[in-house]
Amino acid sequence: MISNTATIFFVVIGLLQASFLIWSTFYTKRLLLIHKLYICLCFVFFVWDVAMLGMRFCDPSDTMMLWVWDAITYIGVAYSPAFMLMITLTFVKGMDHQQPWWKWLLVLPTVTNVMVWTNPLHHLHYRVFSVVRSQIVFGPYIIISGIYTWVLMIISMVLIIRFALKNHSRLYMMQSTLFALGELVPVVVSIIATSGLVDLPITATPMSFMVTLICQYIAIYRLHVLDVKPVATQHVLDWISDCYLVLSAKDLVLSNNEPFRKIFGKLYGISENKFLADCVKEEDIVGRTAIYNLLTGVETCRQSGSTISYEQSVTVPQDKGDAQMFYYVVDITPLNININLSGFIVLFKDITQMKKSMQQLQDSQTRMMEQERLAFLGQMVGGLAHNLKTPIMSISGCANAVESLVEEARSSLGDPVVNDNDYREMYAEIDSWLGKLREACSYMSDIITAIKGQAANASASQQESFTLDNLVRRCTLLMRHELMSSGCHLAVDLDQKQVITLTGDINNLVQVINNLITNAIDAQIKDGDHTIHLGIFKDDTNLNLYVKDHGSGLDPRVRDRLFREMATSKGTHGTGLGLYISSAVVKGKFGGHMWVEDNPEGGTTFGVALPLESISITPAVDAKEAAAT
Repeated sequence: MISNTATIFFVVIGLLQASFLIWSTFYTKRLLLIHKLYICLCFVFFVWDVAMLGMRFCDPSDTMMLWVWDAITYIGVAYSPAFMLMITLTFVKGMDHQQPWWKWLLVLPTVTNVMVWTNPLHHLHYRVFSVVRSQIVFGPYIIISGIYTWVLMIISMVLIIRFALKNHSRLYMMQSTLFALGELVPVVVSIIATSGLVDLPITATPMSFMVTLICQYIAIYRLHVLDVKPVATQHVLDWISDCYLVLSAKDLVLSNNEPFRKIFGKLYGISENKFLADCVKEEDIVGRTAIYNLLTGVETCRQSGSTISYEQSVTVPQDKGDAQMFYYVVDITPLNININLSGFIVLFKDITQMKKSMQQLQDSQTRMMEQERLAFLGQMVGGLAHNLKTPIMSISGCANAVESLVEEARSSLGDPVVNDNDYREMYAEIDSWLGKLREACSYMSDIITAIKGQAANASASQQESFTLDNLVRRCTLLMRHELMSSGCHLAVDLDQKQVITLTGDINNLVQVINNLITNAIDAQIKDGDHTIHLGIFKDDTNLNLYVKDHGSGLDPRVRDRLFREMATSKGTHGTGLGLYISSAVVKGKFGGHMWVEDNPEGGTTFGVALPLESISITPAVDAKEAAAT
């Protein structure tokens, strides 16, 4: 019988503990299966503890009442191992619904309780009942119930240990350790009590289950067993960031993930339960720039109370002694609880590949622009020979004529028939031929200037002022041969009463306009109107240069993709690169945009819209007076 005051104290403590645990579980917003099973375990322990307390205050001579209280204890003795195994299965399997076969686990505990309550009829459980352990004589059924109890508890421990070995999550390891400890203590106490190695009081076994309840309470309600929020939060952090770091309000490292440990942890010695400032070494200021930036970012975040973002480069040594540069976007966000700053979360997003891709894209665009420029120059080569052939032949003819006149004048010296008027006629004719020669040289100079400008590197950009007339004249010179070869005529529709001055690189805009003229030539219909119009008009915000043709028109499917990607209606004869590059040039170097529309009379109009704010328009008279002064 219970007589030790300390034992009574522990029984009361166990009773209060069970009451508290049962009461606290009802504050859970959503009772999962594991919560319900834990309540059942607490309840049977509560009944067990009440019965033990009842035995203490029962009259020692009232054997019948003592036997009743002992029989009540078997509600806890028999059912506790079954509920422990159910809790273990729920945890290990991640279940939220009880399996149909689980009810069979409760069959033998129920039979045990029936055997205890009916013991006076058969004495299979107790041959001799006593509250003194040395005087108890058990019947044969105790072997069955004892083996069953041990089997359930051993199976629970095996399942927990297997689960812990398969899952390397720190959260699962902590939960598994608590569950295993909670099941190990009753098993050890039961083995000691059964073997008689130590004379334990009758309350030892129920008191050992106090450890079980406490460990399972911590695992279930403090570490959130089957509550996916901690695991889900970690997965979300891993998904939205490549590395993350959680700091306390005092910059103590609380948590991080494996990628962070492999890079920043290894490089800078950052680990959990270590202050961030302790990772800084004064003798390695250059190598610790990332730590200084992080400390500065955290302090700025602390003072501003808002998210701080910056870009950080990290040099990571490789196995072969080389080093690789990584780039991260770092976001530092304050964590507030009840308005008070509680810590920071630092997210690292790896943008190394993005930077490489952007550089590759920029290089590819530069190459495409250069290829388009070379292709454009290739188209002009054939016309260049024709354009230069005419002035060269003119210069040669003029030189021959002048040479003949000079020879005629030389041979006529001293001839009395040749008078002064004859010489004046020869000089006048020489001046006429020299004038034609100067015109041919000027024409050649214009062609060479235009070609030289287009041959410049595509990446070069000269910001200078030029007139629209100069732009049109260069385009006409460069496209003259191609227009003549295709049987097309370029009609220039400009207002000669105005002088329009633009700012930028004239060679870039010449290439854009010539590309539109080339496309207009390619779109011509055999028996159609081969006139191509080059003109301008103004709207509220832009000056529009347009090239209009009467050709085959534009497929709507191609129009929807123009200027955004390389689209062409020429099939295998085109790449769409010209318009794509032209749009990029107009947007990037002139701040404008390109547009396209269908002509009511057939064909297509392509336009270049340039902002009026960067264009000067003056009357032609005022421009001439300004040039004269």
